[in-house]
Amino acid sequence: MTVMITGGAGYIGSHCCVTFLEAGFDLVVVDTFENSSRESLRRVAEICGRSVAIETVDVRDQTGLERILRQYDCTSVVHFAGLKVVGESIDLPLDYYDVNVVGTYRLVSAMRACGVHTLIFSSSANVYGEPVSLPLDETHRTAPMSPYGRTKLIVETMLQDVAASDPAWRIAALRYFNPVGAHESGLIGESPLIVPTNLMPIICQTASGQRPSLSVFGTDYDTPDGTGIRDYIHVVDLVEGHLAAHRHLAAAPDGPNCLTFNLGTGEGYSVLEMIRAFERASNRTIAYESAERRPGDVAVSFADTGLAERTLRWTAARGLDAMCRDTWNWVCKNPTGYRA
Repeated sequence: MTVMITGGAGYIGSHCCVTFLEAGFDLVVVDTFENSSRESLRRVAEICGRSVAIETVDVRDQTGLERILRQYDCTSVVHFAGLKVVGESIDLPLDYYDVNVVGTYRLVSAMRACGVHTLIFSSSANVYGEPVSLPLDETHRTAPMSPYGRTKLIVETMLQDVAASDPAWRIAALRYFNPVGAHESGLIGESPLIVPTNLMPIICQTASGQRPSLSVFGTDYDTPDGTGIRDYIHVVDLVEGHLAAHRHLAAAPDGPNCLTFNLGTGEGYSVLEMIRAFERASNRTIAYESAERRPGDVAVSFADTGLAERTLRWTAARGLDAMCRDTWNWVCKNPTGYRA
């Protein structure tokens, strides 16, 4: 079976390529390479001893997507392509609605035209907004606090309506918490082409001396150390969750045809706990300074992963030490990421 992976050259997408190749699938990656690098896919081939087909096509190009789906005889799609920076979405909301919502609409339209009905969608825990209760399970009310989160929720709603309209569809929306880490080989990892806003790359840049210190946005939250708490998940565990979802959709053709799952660990770590854990992994001191809270941030967010454990027979296996160790291994071997 050939799987189309949109955004497959990106951080999560490249790790997903490794997991699906190792499981025996053929892949075609669709990417514009605006926020990613072809080098990641060369290294995927090095890890697996197998290459992937590559098509430089925008996810909003329905004609191009239809050509690829037919040319490679694709049977399913894993959809990562999209914009994902919460703060940027506040400044550029139309860009986010265009790429994330319109892009997914055109992808799903292309799939329908080609008779491809299996889709795994990269969603986000941002759809929950400010928690009413913890841990967050999939029935928690949705109230996203940024355009980014709203685009994810709009797409989820669209996919639910599409699935309700035709029982042939098999869809899973996977709500990510906070992916970190890298492949244990150190060959692929997170290599942001823009100034990062998520915590782990900033910690890495500080530990490696690329920046003098990091800013801790909010030290007055109602948490044990005053800093925000998040559920961090190793990227390899995350993509193994995609493989588990893909297998479930194929194995349960008579079950519900649109499913939603949290992918996290069920544990929360504060910003300061993350800094201390990375100091242990890197044997470096990480300087930080306090800063004002950022719009759209919540105090505490961590997952209830019971539904994925029961339904997909999946659970995150890698703890915080592995997340930091594998990240530091990647940084040490690739101090400038994929850039020469």
